[in-house]
Amino acid sequence: MTTKPSGQFSFVEALLPQGLGRSGRLDRLSSLVKWYRFEKILARLRSPTGPGRPAYNSLVMFKALLLQSLYGLSDNELEEALADRLSFRRFVGLTLEETVPDHTTLNRFRNLLVEAGLLEKLFGELDHQLDKAGLILRRGTMLDATVIETAAARPPSGAAHEAGDAGDPDAGFTRRQGKPGSSYGYKAHVGVDQGSGLIRRVRTTAANVNDTVEADHLICGDEGAVLADAAYHTKARELSLRQRGIKPRLMRRANKHHPRLPARLKQFNQLIARQHFAVETTFATLKNRMRLCAIRYRGLAKAAGQVLIAAMAFNMRRWVTLAT
Repeated sequence: MTTKPSGQFSFVEALLPQGLGRSGRLDRLSSLVKWYRFEKILARLRSPTGPGRPAYNSLVMFKALLLQSLYGLSDNELEEALADRLSFRRFVGLTLEETVPDHTTLNRFRNLLVEAGLLEKLFGELDHQLDKAGLILRRGTMLDATVIETAAARPPSGAAHEAGDAGDPDAGFTRRQGKPGSSYGYKAHVGVDQGSGLIRRVRTTAANVNDTVEADHLICGDEGAVLADAAYHTKARELSLRQRGIKPRLMRRANKHHPRLPARLKQFNQLIARQHFAVETTFATLKNRMRLCAIRYRGLAKAAGQVLIAAMAFNMRRWVTLAT
């Protein structure tokens, strides 16, 4: 299977008015990122040359998935946007003469990335570039998690999944404190760099998995402190962090042995809460601006893929802001 050329803009495009089809944010992002380094990772997806319909360039497809997450589009909406918006074509590297990948092709490519385990490598490459740009501060890592409901049909709470069930066999139910009813879906666990707001670690689980289960996977090891609410505090974790030279800024809560927190711990909690609140901005951007309000695909692997792509898109968006 051959690969379609991309990014070779035509004579027709040269005649377009200057500035038409441009987006300041996307143009800035294009200039900041070393895309060739992603292309080297994506090269592993190339099929052997042979007869048949040409495949789209892997970097074109990857950039399209980033746009999808940046603008909160479905696969169908992404296909339409690539056809209609010159700024999108310019960003991904499609000329006016080239046909856009349809929604099934986009979905298939995303699945290939998931199956090949390349999304983690792509996320790691972006983290490396952000570090080289001097944007990762390492003052602290803020831990938190947010529930993202699945778009799959919701089975009765507690019901077992059966063959042919329209629900998602990997999703889970959870109840959120202070909110009525239950949520059905997944949970995105993040480790956010204090000060820059960049996501350094991300994990996805069923919604019923306790926040603290993934905590150790979110700690980078090179940060000065770890900040988290009381759900993440254990004596073992506090000791482990101290032994690694990391300050444990984990909030405390009352328990049966100490039903009332002493004043100093209340003050400690307030201090951490003020600093930790910044992670809520991350979730607000992901959910309100980038519309990561639902998991569109069934199964934990695909859900994790959607969240990882969204985390990369978030970090690129943040990069543009920090570099402005």
